[in-house]
Amino acid sequence: VQLQASGGGLVQAGGSLRLSCAASEHTYSTNARGWFRQAPGKERAIVAAIDWSRGSTYYADSVEGRFTISRDNAKNTVYLQMNSLRPEDTAVYYCATDSSLAAMKRSHSFVDYWGKGTQVTVSS
Repeated sequence: VQLQASGGGLVQAGGSLRLSCAASEHTYSTNARGWFRQAPGKERAIVAAIDWSRGSTYYADSVEGRFTISRDNAKNTVYLQMNSLRPEDTAVYYCATDSSLAAMKRSHSFVDYWGKGTQVTVSS
């Protein structure tokens, strides 16, 4: 499975960005799709995720109400709309997929597939 991420960049605090992640295939092993982020000196942590078949979503407390994860079935693509960005959102964002949303929520170490990271920088 290959994940192609795009989006990211530099934005001022309060601004918005949208990340996209297209998967090369959709199978049972890619049912959960999500985004993680890693800031310098910090562990990679989940930001948001979606169960492809059920449509259920998960958000980290720090982004709840500001970020929205969605999917496009026809394009096999997941989006992360990030609004009201804050300097503390600055990190490298990674697209991820796994068979289990529950596993993704537990730890990044359970994730089977990763896309290349994309830098998101929010200036104050």
